[in-house]
Amino acid sequence: MRRVVTDDLDALLDILPLQVREPLYQQPDHSELLEVILDLGRLPEARFLHRELVLNSKEVNQFDIDYVVSRIGEFTGDNRAGINHTLHRISAIRNRNGYIIGLTCRVGRAVFGTVKMIQDLIESGNNVLLLGRPGIGKTTMLREVARVLADDFKKRVIVIDTSNEIAGDGDIPHPAIGHARRMQVAAPAEQHAVMIEAVENHMPEVIIIDEIGTELEAQAARTIAERGVQLVGTAHGNTLENLIMNPTLSDLIGGIQTVTLGDEEARRRHTQKSILERKAPPTFGVVVEIVDYYKVTVHPDVTGAVDALLHGQPPKAEVRWMDEDGEVKKEAITPPLMWESKEEKQPEKTLRFYLFGANRSRLEQIAREGRKELKIVADLKQSDIFLTTRSYYRRKPQKIRDAEALGIPIYVLKSNNAAQMKQCLDALYPRDTQYTYVHNLQRILAGRRGFNSSNRGLEPGGKRKSR
Repeated sequence: MRRVVTDDLDALLDILPLQVREPLYQQPDHSELLEVILDLGRLPEARFLHRELVLNSKEVNQFDIDYVVSRIGEFTGDNRAGINHTLHRISAIRNRNGYIIGLTCRVGRAVFGTVKMIQDLIESGNNVLLLGRPGIGKTTMLREVARVLADDFKKRVIVIDTSNEIAGDGDIPHPAIGHARRMQVAAPAEQHAVMIEAVENHMPEVIIIDEIGTELEAQAARTIAERGVQLVGTAHGNTLENLIMNPTLSDLIGGIQTVTLGDEEARRRHTQKSILERKAPPTFGVVVEIVDYYKVTVHPDVTGAVDALLHGQPPKAEVRWMDEDGEVKKEAITPPLMWESKEEKQPEKTLRFYLFGANRSRLEQIAREGRKELKIVADLKQSDIFLTTRSYYRRKPQKIRDAEALGIPIYVLKSNNAAQMKQCLDALYPRDTQYTYVHNLQRILAGRRGFNSSNRGLEPGGKRKSR
């Protein structure tokens, strides 16, 4: 059912050294290749959809890496390069002196059909936000959205292409985006400025944005929406709840604030005096959670969904999928809250922490004082929690990007003081399993004065993510 328009696989394989290229051509499923890994002093590897393969018994040397680098485009500020007129992406790992010692050569494919599941949403003119883990197909769907709106509906579409991942490398956009125009971004930090420039200079009806990830980009998205331009974009995070808990991106769905009610109003509402409310109308009226290439969960009314979540109620949503005949099926759902309280108290688990900039001795002291069991690990893949500070998180070094790619919950401390570490541990080790999602969300939002959670942070209800 998944019909590939083009993957230009030969163009990617041709840049690889012969001893890496030949074994790939011999694989019966080479059309399902995802990426090739070349790290200095290690064996070359290929990653397919359902398996991994060592391509040669000879270790990668500097000549092999230089050979690939000499045959591709220039690396930009985000350490990514491409191959002219293709969607392939080559990402570099550098040593402390800036020399390239590793390459990730990722296959880029244009796919028809995935947009059918949300075509009615983008036709309506709504602002649509796509969520999903890395590699799930967000950019692939975004690429087809641009083509459908530009070619089938004859709209003026501009793609903001930060890493040339949507429309490919080179000055001429890849045919996969149809007649949509593409604006390249010189450096990731400039994406928000290019978004505003597109509106002011080129009169688009639709703007396509990939990976909204900073507060400035979220503000630019709101500015664009207020000018009447349709937005279709992506952001990291698996679910709508992830956005609510992410202080950087929560503005995309209206922003969250703590409101203190008077005694009489609190009694009338049958709530505590401090409650959570949405600050403003959401920038994106529709949120689509991508489950896999052919299945999505749609929140068609983000305003109602966010308000329901903040009041501890399950949001109404709709599951859509494509069957074997390519037909779109829909089913309305009201899922049970993932943070619903349990009658039985669960045994407390020893959480494994990976520390990045956080003070180890202070954390262990706070844990001992609170009688909380934790373990500090040196292997990122063995951790349950990635703990860092705000100054490190804002710079987004490679370790933080690795944790995000692995789906490890990231917790951000404003600083290394004991009070904020205690608040963090209290949120992770609730004294009572009857804690509700709203209660813990208040903890996280209060963390703007202390402990913060990233978009893969605390699971509602104070539960730790199982791994």
